[in-house]
Amino acid sequence: MSTPIRPRRNFYGRLKGKTLKQSQRGYLDEDLGPLSPGPVDWAANPDRTPLDLDAMFGGRPTWLEIGFGGGEHMVHQAASHPDVGIIGCEPYINGVAMLLGKIRRAGVDNVRVHPGDVRDMFDVLPEGAIDRAFLLYPDPWPKARHHRRRFVTPEHLKPLHRVLRPGAIFRVATDIEDYVRQTLEQVPQHGFEWLAEGPSDWRTPWSDWISTRYEQKALREGRTPHYLTFKRI
Repeated sequence: MSTPIRPRRNFYGRLKGKTLKQSQRGYLDEDLGPLSPGPVDWAANPDRTPLDLDAMFGGRPTWLEIGFGGGEHMVHQAASHPDVGIIGCEPYINGVAMLLGKIRRAGVDNVRVHPGDVRDMFDVLPEGAIDRAFLLYPDPWPKARHHRRRFVTPEHLKPLHRVLRPGAIFRVATDIEDYVRQTLEQVPQHGFEWLAEGPSDWRTPWSDWISTRYEQKALREGRTPHYLTFKRI
């Protein structure tokens, strides 16, 4: 069997911000390796061998958070749902360091962290392996010429559909109205059903929601959060 050819993928966005604190560098050095979901990057897994999620989480359902920001939602979900395993993907290394600190303080052990592009994770997740996915306050890319960089495009939605099991839930939170428009336009075209029955369904946070720092910033600046729930069909 020949080794798959690595696709050409442009990445847009920040990989690193301000200089990391000494404690954050310690989290990366000491905790990131043990919390790795396995060989995800092409250099470590050129054959794109699928991850063994049963071995990773002991047969528990697996959730996926796409771009976890500072990690507060991911840790909250892990603590609230110890019966599931959660994989988080985030290429912004400062956010990864923040998450690792929160994991250490919370003492949760049902998380794995990929400090990179979720598209590489899609390559090595088995088909139908994910029971729930989260896309929370993604980069809005507000300029019209940059809308193709948003997550809610075929390049991301097709592999997301593949790795979600039938009936799995996909949650999207955003404060950008045009992102809502594109989400409602694109996501149903790629095998998802929007579950809203009335305005309260996208205006009211989910029952297990924790407001993130990005949401608090949006509220301070007068923008309205939207909570969109889809089902993989």
